[in-house]
Amino acid sequence: MAETEQLVPRTTARSERSPTVETAVVILGVFLLQVPLAFVGLFGIFALDPAVFLKPWALVTATYAHAGPGHLLGNMVPLIIFGFVVERVTTRWRYHLFFVVTGALAALTEVFLGGLLTLSPRGVLGASGAVFALMGYAVAGNDVSDWILDTLDAATDADWVVTAAVVLFAGTVAVLLSGPGTALVAHATGLLLGLVAGRLRLLHVTPQ
Repeated sequence: MAETEQLVPRTTARSERSPTVETAVVILGVFLLQVPLAFVGLFGIFALDPAVFLKPWALVTATYAHAGPGHLLGNMVPLIIFGFVVERVTTRWRYHLFFVVTGALAALTEVFLGGLLTLSPRGVLGASGAVFALMGYAVAGNDVSDWILDTLDAATDADWVVTAAVVLFAGTVAVLLSGPGTALVAHATGLLLGLVAGRLRLLHVTPQ
């Protein structure tokens, strides 16, 4: 009987096109577009704010737009670091969908929950929510994290302990890595989403 070749899905680890590089290029392109639009008073069209129903495109553009060079650089560095880790276990389209969805959810949480906590309406832009999600996936989506959480689960014999540990970790890291005036709620939300997705291996592609 002849041997059959195992079909292995083509993840970005085997592809020449990197979704992390593609994302970085899009972010730089949006930033270059923001500069001239700012001079004519249209900078705000990229930001997500409570008027999201009037400009639904901001659910996407807010993740790729940035307030300035420092803000841009602060997100590009961790994007490259954690993006390259995550892209090796998934496909380009899963990666991009994950980036857009987590970025939008983190931004929405910042706008509405963050605004509720501070009692003031707010707008938000930047890739930090999605970048924190990539960080969370890189941290939780590996065998070492599985062993730690499984050991904690077995030692306590209580499902809520692992959940509480993940939430506490997300909140603590978000506070430690968020500077003054940054979107703390978005960071915590993105990191939590990434940790849960990593724990569930939502982006992983298995041989078929």
